[in-house]
Amino acid sequence: MHPYLLLATAALLWAGNFVLGRAVHARIPPVGLAFWRWALALAVLAVLTRRRLRAQWPLLRRSWKVLLPLGILGIGSFNTMVYVGLQQTSATNAVLLNSACPAFIVALSFAAGGGRPSARQLAGIATSLLGVVVIVTRGDPAALWSLSFNRGDAWVLGAVLSWAFYTVLLSRRPAGVDPLVLLTALVAVGVAWISPFYLWEVAHGAQVRWNLVTAASVLYVALFASLAAYAAWNRAVAEVGPSRAGVFLHLMPVFGTLLAVTLLGESFRAFQAAGIGLVLGGVTLAGTSRPAPVRR
Repeated sequence: MHPYLLLATAALLWAGNFVLGRAVHARIPPVGLAFWRWALALAVLAVLTRRRLRAQWPLLRRSWKVLLPLGILGIGSFNTMVYVGLQQTSATNAVLLNSACPAFIVALSFAAGGGRPSARQLAGIATSLLGVVVIVTRGDPAALWSLSFNRGDAWVLGAVLSWAFYTVLLSRRPAGVDPLVLLTALVAVGVAWISPFYLWEVAHGAQVRWNLVTAASVLYVALFASLAAYAAWNRAVAEVGPSRAGVFLHLMPVFGTLLAVTLLGESFRAFQAAGIGLVLGGVTLAGTSRPAPVRR
């Protein structure tokens, strides 16, 4: 698959993750959702990669200094912090805060020596960000002033920074490792990181109320928002770089809008069309740009 198609696929699968995390927050504790999501994903990956994992174990062991922070940032911390934040904030606020991620990725990539972003790339990020604002404010940017922010937003912002560091650090992943083997190693690190926090949550009386809804929710985030989306994202970042990949996160509210119209029967408004047009235009600008040369 073309890397841009992989990035769009990841954004589509993640679009439901923010809404789902908010929808089931009363049924599934935040750390519990993160733990069972990745525990199930790890079980599936272990079956799929057991032979390749054994063959590439020496390379993984030598690369622990990179794999450990990748697993903690992208697997263990990001989703857990998002789910904790969604206990106290709205999906709208979470989407808005998540929209800052492409800018963070560009800044961190530049600081890490990844090249100065071009004017075209910055214009693309700004244009697509404007489209996100148009969508989430329903065509009234002045509505931003009426948004209230709380401690949950701080958790989401922390998650966004964690994801930005993870995306930039992916450029230092060990060469020659099978993508699914790499994902297996990262998920194993993430599950180990989440486990003590999950035990603490259970000890304080917060437990998953298992039923058809909660089981289906965990199954979705494990197979689609975790395995499929992360595999697509990691592969695409390896091909196009973190800065050009980051702007595709702005497609999440676009897909969320289209899914609501298609599956929930919501009406399609002019402001949504305008916002989607801006996002697609910005993604095209940023995706077809090249980093500007670093002046010395």
